[in-house]
Amino acid sequence: MWVIVGCTVLVVVGLLAIVRWGGLAVQPPPAPADDDTIPAARPPVSLVVRRYLWYLTLAISAGVGAGILAAGAGGRLVMRLLAVTAGPTAQGRITEADQVVGRISLDGTLGFIVFTGLFFGAASGAAYLLLRRWLPGGRTGGVAFGALLLVLAGTRLEPLRPGNPDFDLVGPGWVSVAAFAALVLFHGMLLAALAGRLSRAVPLLALTPRAIIAHVPLLLLALGSVALVAAIVGVAVVSASQVPAVAGVWRDRRLVTAGRVILSLVALAALPSFARAITDILGRP
Repeated sequence: MWVIVGCTVLVVVGLLAIVRWGGLAVQPPPAPADDDTIPAARPPVSLVVRRYLWYLTLAISAGVGAGILAAGAGGRLVMRLLAVTAGPTAQGRITEADQVVGRISLDGTLGFIVFTGLFFGAASGAAYLLLRRWLPGGRTGGVAFGALLLVLAGTRLEPLRPGNPDFDLVGPGWVSVAAFAALVLFHGMLLAALAGRLSRAVPLLALTPRAIIAHVPLLLLALGSVALVAAIVGVAVVSASQVPAVAGVWRDRRLVTAGRVILSLVALAALPSFARAITDILGRP
C-alpha cells in the first residue's frame, strides 16, 4: 500500500512540474564574463568543453528526474493498474521480468524505478537535447517529443513491445495501450519541463562549489561504457567547433527546416510498424 502511495506522490510531483515549467524553453548555457572577446567562428576549446559538459549535465539531470518521476514511478502504477484489471486468473503468475502479478514489493519497485530512471531516463534526456532544435516551441515540444518516443521506440523497445508475453497475462489490451501511451507522453512532457527549468539553474563548470555540485550528475557517466561514448562525442563536438564552415551550417536557419522535415518523414515511416504492434496488443484478451 505504501509503495503505491509513494509512487503516486512522485507522479503528482511530476505533474506539478509540467504545470509550472512546461512552457519553458531550454536556455543556452550562461556566457562567461569575457564572452564579448570570444570569436564566434572559433571559440576556445576550453569553453566548448565546458559547454559540452553543461549539456551533458542537463541531459542527465532532466532525463533521470523524468525517468524516476514518470517512467519509473508512473510505470509502476501502470503495472499495478494492469494487474488489477487482469482479473483473478492472472494473479500469482510470473511475468517476463520474474515478477509476480498482483504482488507489490518495495525492493522490486525501487529496483525498477532506479533502473528505469538511470538508463532510460538519461538516454531520453540526451535524445531530447539533440532533437529539441527541431521540435515545436512551448508545451507542444514536450508532447511532440513524447509522441516521437512512442512511435519510434515504444513498440520496438518498451513499453509496448508486442513480443512481450506479459500482454497475454495482464490487460485488457486497450487498457495496456492507453495507459502506456499516456505514460510515454507524460515522460516527454516532464522531460521538456525539467530541461527548461534546469537550464536556468545549472552554471558552466568552474572552480566554485555551486558549479561543481551542479555537475555531480556527470559521475553517472562512470557506469558501463557510457563515459567512452560521451568522450568520443565530445571530441567530435570540439573538433567541429573549430571549423568555421561547420559552425556556420549549424547556425543556418535552413537546417531547422530540414531537420523538422526529416523528423516528420522518419515518424511517418515508423507509423505502419507502430500500428501493427498496437493492433497486435489490442487483439489480445
